[in-house]
Amino acid sequence: MSDKKQEGLKSLKHLNKYLFKYKYHLILGFLFVAISNAFGVYAPQLVREAFDLVNVTFDNYIKSKGSSNESEILKEFGKSTMYLGLMYLAVAVLKGIFMFFMRQTLIVMSRHIEYDLKNEIFDHYQKLDLAFYKRNNTGDLMNRISEDVSRVRMYLGPAIMYSINLVSLFVLVIGTMISVNPKLTFYVLLPLPILSVAIYFVSSVINKKSDLVQEQLSKLSTIVQEAFSGIRVVKAFNKEESLLQSLTAESKEYNDRSMEMVKVNALFYPFMLLLIGLSTLLTIYIGGLEAIKGNITVGNIAEFVIYVNMLTWPVTSVGWVTSLLQRAAASQQRINEFLKQEPAIKDGNIEPMQVKGTVEFKNVSFIYPDSGIQALKNISFKTDNGKTLAIIGKTGSGKSTIAQLICRLYDVSEGEILIDGINIKNFKLKNLRSAVSVVPQEIFLFSDTIANNIDFGEITGNVSQEAIERAAKDAVVYSNIIEFPNKFETIVGERGITLSGGQKQRITLARALLKNAPVLILDDCLSAVDTETEEFILQNLKKYYKNKTLIIISHRVSSIKLADYIIVLDDGKIIESGNHESLLQQQGAYYELYQKQMLEEEVK
Repeated sequence: MSDKKQEGLKSLKHLNKYLFKYKYHLILGFLFVAISNAFGVYAPQLVREAFDLVNVTFDNYIKSKGSSNESEILKEFGKSTMYLGLMYLAVAVLKGIFMFFMRQTLIVMSRHIEYDLKNEIFDHYQKLDLAFYKRNNTGDLMNRISEDVSRVRMYLGPAIMYSINLVSLFVLVIGTMISVNPKLTFYVLLPLPILSVAIYFVSSVINKKSDLVQEQLSKLSTIVQEAFSGIRVVKAFNKEESLLQSLTAESKEYNDRSMEMVKVNALFYPFMLLLIGLSTLLTIYIGGLEAIKGNITVGNIAEFVIYVNMLTWPVTSVGWVTSLLQRAAASQQRINEFLKQEPAIKDGNIEPMQVKGTVEFKNVSFIYPDSGIQALKNISFKTDNGKTLAIIGKTGSGKSTIAQLICRLYDVSEGEILIDGINIKNFKLKNLRSAVSVVPQEIFLFSDTIANNIDFGEITGNVSQEAIERAAKDAVVYSNIIEFPNKFETIVGERGITLSGGQKQRITLARALLKNAPVLILDDCLSAVDTETEEFILQNLKKYYKNKTLIIISHRVSSIKLADYIIVLDDGKIIESGNHESLLQQQGAYYELYQKQMLEEEVK
């Protein structure tokens, strides 16, 4: 076995904790398999007795033809066949019952583990830092929690179940067959190993081709998903025909790969039936010779034919189970790759009773871990609760980085960030992020109702409709919402596609206001709002956050001129600071930006 396969199989050890957790399901499943197979092995013996009874009764009937015993023989034959028939029916019913219990323990166990494993992966995903999400695409993350977990479940359920069934059935059936006639047993089982090996190789080929089909299906899904998500751009640039051609080409490739897999299946099943038929023919031929010699009865031949058919699927499943095991090992290895990644942002241990909201940066520098770009260089400032701090600067000056650092989406490279005099690294993450409410630059709305999107900001999970409406009014979006036919129950569509840019920004602002955190950060979130509405929102915020900390990040002077303190960033450094009036008097970078934007407003 190659090192790669060994490493893959070792990765399945991660699942041992779940097998131990559901050990009673596993033990009961093994017991039910054994009992079901015991009844299954007993059923052919009843068939043998029935065949032998017919044979003996026929001989006795011929010998007693015309005598007084003739009717007695027929009567006795009727009773015996009725008894054997009822026994066979009872055995079949009991086998079916225990087979049902077998699936209800082993397959249900696999579903429980699938549920637990998906929760474990999702929980771990949420603990990982932003850098992890920048390194890995969403499709791959989704694939590991869906497709890979499904493959692992196939190992935990069907593969384990059929493996137990194979061992149990082989011990019972082959032991019974050898006790009847070893020679016949040898010839009967001769084609079955060939069948198992053939299935193993064919399954490997099918799995490789299946992976190619799945890979092509992912490409198709990506094209369709992007076309629907960006339908406005597609229509605006008249690219419908071009996209259709791309999809047609990829669909043809998918069809070709699928047909190759179908051809392998088409050749495999006739070959499998040939080997099974050969085994049955050997049973009848060799069994007939042994019956002529008097070593076995005619009933034994019928018994062996049933045993052969009983062994066919377990032997066939060897290759399939091996394939499932390999695929599960590969998938679990991919899952473990992410589960072993430790979050770069470590949790603190302080749970403050109440955060007031004083925010301070002390000589903070930051370099993005993936790109190596230095976003901040020796930044220092402080804002007290009840005050408004504004941060302005050109694109790429490091404004949004400050918001991400306050929430500890990243950790500083140098220096420290304090809230109420405590280093934020010492806070428990849930407490820190509960104390900070952010309206990000990149707006995200869930494909849900407007009410639920606003309600998402309430961490207690218990909010009234009145509170939702009040937040919407403070964000100056209430009048827009009530104009919709379903008002607050309007479904916004994927990423809020049914709303305008300004409406999405204000709904996101309402979500942050409903959270009512001690610190509110607006990260250039009013860019799609006209200046009049922006002014109204800022006036509301001044009232709303008069006893809390408000940090406004913007590239527009109109958004920040009412702030108590303004810092001007350029290339990650603070080049100017003060209030609006004092910065204008300095006639520096802030003054130039103000004059430029005032001129643009006059031109409009």
